[in-house]
Amino acid sequence: MATLVLTVVGGAVGGPIGAALGATLGRAVDGSLWGAKGRQGPRLTELAVQTSSYATQIPRVFGTMRVAGSVIWATELVETRSSDSASKGQASVTRYSYSANFAVLLSGRPIQGVRRIWADGKLLRGAAGDWKAQTGFRLHLGDEAQQPDPLIAAVEGPGLAPAHRGCAYAVFEGLQLADFGNRIPSLTFEVDADPEPVTAGAVIQELSGGRIGAGEGALPLVGYSAQGDSVRAAVETLLTPAGYWIGEDGVRADAGRATTIGDLAARLDGAKPGRGVRTIAASDKAPAEVTIGYYEAARDYQTGVQRAVRSGATGRGVRIELPAVIAPEHARGLAARAVDALDLARETRRVCLDWSHVAIAPGDRVQIEGEAGQWRVQGWTLEHMVLTLDLKRIVGAAIPARAASGGRGTLAPDTLHGPTRLMAFELPPIEERTTEVAQVAVLASGMLPGWRRAALLVSEDAGQSWAPLGSTAAPAVLGTLVTVPEAAPATVEDRRSILEVDFPHDEMALAGASGAALDLGANLAMVGDELLQFAEAVQVAPRRWRLRRLWRGRRGTEAVIGSQRVGDGFALIRPDALRTLEPRRSGNGARLRLRAIGIDDGAEGVSAEVAVTGKWRLPPSPVHLRGNALAEGALQLEWVRRSRSGWQWRDGVEVPLGEDAEAYAVRVLRADGSATAIDCSVPRLTLPPERASGACRIEVRQIGTHGLSAPAVLTLC
Repeated sequence: MATLVLTVVGGAVGGPIGAALGATLGRAVDGSLWGAKGRQGPRLTELAVQTSSYATQIPRVFGTMRVAGSVIWATELVETRSSDSASKGQASVTRYSYSANFAVLLSGRPIQGVRRIWADGKLLRGAAGDWKAQTGFRLHLGDEAQQPDPLIAAVEGPGLAPAHRGCAYAVFEGLQLADFGNRIPSLTFEVDADPEPVTAGAVIQELSGGRIGAGEGALPLVGYSAQGDSVRAAVETLLTPAGYWIGEDGVRADAGRATTIGDLAARLDGAKPGRGVRTIAASDKAPAEVTIGYYEAARDYQTGVQRAVRSGATGRGVRIELPAVIAPEHARGLAARAVDALDLARETRRVCLDWSHVAIAPGDRVQIEGEAGQWRVQGWTLEHMVLTLDLKRIVGAAIPARAASGGRGTLAPDTLHGPTRLMAFELPPIEERTTEVAQVAVLASGMLPGWRRAALLVSEDAGQSWAPLGSTAAPAVLGTLVTVPEAAPATVEDRRSILEVDFPHDEMALAGASGAALDLGANLAMVGDELLQFAEAVQVAPRRWRLRRLWRGRRGTEAVIGSQRVGDGFALIRPDALRTLEPRRSGNGARLRLRAIGIDDGAEGVSAEVAVTGKWRLPPSPVHLRGNALAEGALQLEWVRRSRSGWQWRDGVEVPLGEDAEAYAVRVLRADGSATAIDCSVPRLTLPPERASGACRIEVRQIGTHGLSAPAVLTLC
């Protein structure tokens, strides 16, 4: 300290008077070193927003602290385009996705690591080190052997990328921005800067480069981010609430070894009136309560408040902001200590000493001979060889531990992402319109609750080339059959079958639905190859659900009723979780390969393959086929057509045709193996005796725009 050095020099040159002058000059030098009034230091605010401005201060992080950081390098956003092929009469859909490469400066001193990372307030990286979005990540701890980041060096060129030695920073490579409005999100980092807990004294000792000793500044800290326009500004807001201040030889506390002095006003010639005066301010001059604002680690480093009240007092309150992370019990203890300190501070003393006590300086602790307690030197004057000290009563430095609760916070959920589960199948017509091309449904979910989505790729040439399709839709409800339903007609509600499904985690849940809701399409699920609906859903065990009151064979899938096997897939059809694709080819062995690459899926991801038959572009089979015998052996056939664009029941009207023209192919099979084919354009046909003779089986198919339906069968023998 300059004060100490110049005091020694002054004493050597001019004796006691020179020492006094040297001390005064030294204090002036100290004032310039530590900064004048009006200095700016850390402030207690809500979590700061990430910046990228020039001349932004670089904080020095101690302990464990949540910091926003500053973007120090970035490239342009990387755009990826994907298109969905268009169906007949509809425009194609082109999707754009973006990713970003950038670096964020975290601390002006080396750190140990980074724990959690938040993006726009949501967890981007969990406590287990798992990522909630796709990104590459490298952390540079800030040691002196630190090398330039390889991505920055590749973009900027050899020799143009700084290593930022002594500063810790993080580099994100290819961060997917779909979850953040296609922009770089505001990031905050839980920085672990020191291997052991830190104290206020240790922080100020390092910040001052050892010029200020740790002294008695033993306030335990969880974390602190030091910044300001001077060293004093960086630490003063940290020390003052704890009862510490910067004295002539380091951090001082409100108790400890003190210089004993006597009040010599009565013995000094020329002492001015008023010296040796004791003053106590009115009780209402001290605050009735003190609140301490601080950062609370258990609430994701949000601002917390603890309060202490002076017994029997009324009136104003004082708020003290401590821009550090501390435990709630320490914050409440500080508040209780501050109440006592502000109450004692009402008492002041002015004492006069001879010039031999000139070494006592502002900030020193003194004890008046014959009186209990200690005092802090607030003011110092030397006039006519009389040293006058203005003293303020101080309280002990011990911080009482008070039981406290930081309250309950709304924390960002931290769940593991887990691997992806992918299901794909050719989609039956679930809407009231015809489709002119085959459609493939893609649904994806995770094996753990934290899964969000995965990148999706498609190949139509047996995996020789892959085209990006953006990302999957919202997480779907996908399970596995553990019991299968019985065969049952599609014309009535199946109240006999019981269907049980296992799901990978408890976040997947089902709910029942009324008959009216089912009629509007609720609880539609692909179970094996059958599309069905369920009215009742009951959880019977962890991750297991039992479904009853089934509506079977929906949307023309009645032909596969009862074909399910244990282990087949279950997929709840929801618009938000469904991604549909329209392959360029169908039939003739056409197959579609899909690959989903999530955060925990590795480079290859998970795959699914679908045979694209195009069968759902065909009309459903006719129903209610019946025959009436006529005179002389003739046979009258009648049936009811069905439509792939008319699934809803409408009283009093015929279902829409849904095809270019109405036509049917009738085939008469006989016991001798012969067959007769007849075409007609109405849903009825009269077979003359010669064609009806010997008929054993009759098949009726509707001729659609893209082919024949499955047959309706009438067995005669």
